[in-house]
Amino acid sequence: MSGSRQPPSAFRSRIRDRQHVLGTFIKTPTSHVIEIVGSIGFDFVIIDQEHAPFDRGTIDIACLAARAAGTAALVRVAEPTPASILSVLDLGATGVLVPHVDSPEKARDIASACRYRNGSRGFSNTTRAGSFGGASFADHIAAQDAEVTCVAMIEDEAALAHLDAIAAVDGIDAFFIGRGDLTAALGTARMEEAVEQITATARAAGMPTMVLVSSREDARAMRDRGASAFVVSNDQNLLKAAAMQALKDYGTSSTW
Repeated sequence: MSGSRQPPSAFRSRIRDRQHVLGTFIKTPTSHVIEIVGSIGFDFVIIDQEHAPFDRGTIDIACLAARAAGTAALVRVAEPTPASILSVLDLGATGVLVPHVDSPEKARDIASACRYRNGSRGFSNTTRAGSFGGASFADHIAAQDAEVTCVAMIEDEAALAHLDAIAAVDGIDAFFIGRGDLTAALGTARMEEAVEQITATARAAGMPTMVLVSSREDARAMRDRGASAFVVSNDQNLLKAAAMQALKDYGTSSTW
């Protein structure tokens, strides 16, 4: 578990201050997993619309579960469009994780979609994000612009030529280093070179970095490169690991 529990509304400031935060991916479209991991102290979850069967209805329930559990809910959107970003923010997501941000133009577009002032987000306060009309016009705009977290996934070879420009885009709060896609595109050796380039650029720009880690050793290595937000596994793998251990422990009476 990471440090003292803070409300989801503080998540953006925690990321930008490079505080240590811990989360996991959510692949299963149900409220229960989010309630469980939130209740034990995870700082955030990433609801995975890109690679899991989430639609607007199940994201709505997932965001409600995150609120009930007091954990921040980022949504990895399936598409980097203003409509996709608007829909999950209105549902009450703490922020978005946007795949394949490979140019400053795309970075500016997604940052703009996350903001009212100096942005292009369509207004509505009759949503969960606006307390279903309970937040005034001005208060809703101020709170959302201050609290919504916009994270750019850096996971393409094309992005490597534009890292400085992407990091300079106002409203991009953090890089998420997508080592899986980078490995698929570049191979392991070149992926490691790319990660070094990304983390060096982030450090120079004061840009926080988030990363999916595979072990404590991996987490230490990425921390030493400047990462401060760590994602560990996903709900399905955590369940599978626990189930495999239970089968090992209790599968035959000879093991008792």
